[in-house]
Amino acid sequence: MALALILLLPWSSIVLGQNGQPALPSVYIAGSGNSALDRHVTRLLRSELGESVELVFLSEGQETLVSASPVITIGPTAFTRIHQINRNAQILALLVERKFIQGYVNRSPGLVSAVFYDVPLLRQALTGKAILPQSKRIALLASTESVEIYEDLMDQLAEYSLEARVFVTDSDDQLIPTLIRALNYGDFLLAGPDDVIYNPRNIKHILLTAYRRNRIVIGPSQAYVKAGVLASGYAPFPAMAAKAGELLQTYFDTGSFPEPVYPSEFRVEVNEQVARSLNIPLPSREWISQYLDDLMLSSQEDSE
Repeated sequence: MALALILLLPWSSIVLGQNGQPALPSVYIAGSGNSALDRHVTRLLRSELGESVELVFLSEGQETLVSASPVITIGPTAFTRIHQINRNAQILALLVERKFIQGYVNRSPGLVSAVFYDVPLLRQALTGKAILPQSKRIALLASTESVEIYEDLMDQLAEYSLEARVFVTDSDDQLIPTLIRALNYGDFLLAGPDDVIYNPRNIKHILLTAYRRNRIVIGPSQAYVKAGVLASGYAPFPAMAAKAGELLQTYFDTGSFPEPVYPSEFRVEVNEQVARSLNIPLPSREWISQYLDDLMLSSQEDSE
């Protein structure tokens, strides 16, 4: 495997090791600053890549060492740090949301790619449908600047007998009144990756308002389930590492990164205590995940 990768590299990039044999290609890792997270992600990458590449973790201050080798960045802060130091760096970004990285990808095709950290909104919406099978309408809360994140979703829902409406709020004073109108419309509230609205300052008020009106909240991430959201999809770390390995293989094959992708596997986190409080029968996490996989696969096959 290692020899195959080396043979695919341009001759100018081949470096001889101490024994005269071609050295393994290097891949740098720029960490998030969370040592436990960085170790976990690095361990998964080593397991995925095996002995085909040499992974070199960059300590603080070593970022300037990055030259011709690709860099895996863990989290948005690490990506920003590396990109600012070298705008021509070849970067594979992990643990970043699509809305954060897509602009960089568009400006630097082939140089920047990513494994998206967020879950596709359609899958999050269908998570709500799996829990509330009779639901027809989804409430969406957005600011003027974030409305566009729901555009694709609005076009996709009809295929699943769902519809949605976006309720716009641009101030703290408008938040709860607008939320109440949204809850009166929708069978559940779908929270998207919008830090202006769904942040630690607002989430408690949003959840209390929703649950007092017997409405569930889905998304935006696994972390919010612990805060009191009923359910959210998430990508397991091994699935993200596996997809990172595929993107790196393409890089070594072609010399450039492909377009960013979502992981191939998602799971669902649920808050059973919230479900009991709302008297909602809750399927198992495994059942919901399999239901979503089957539903989306069936839709994909029908469209082909």
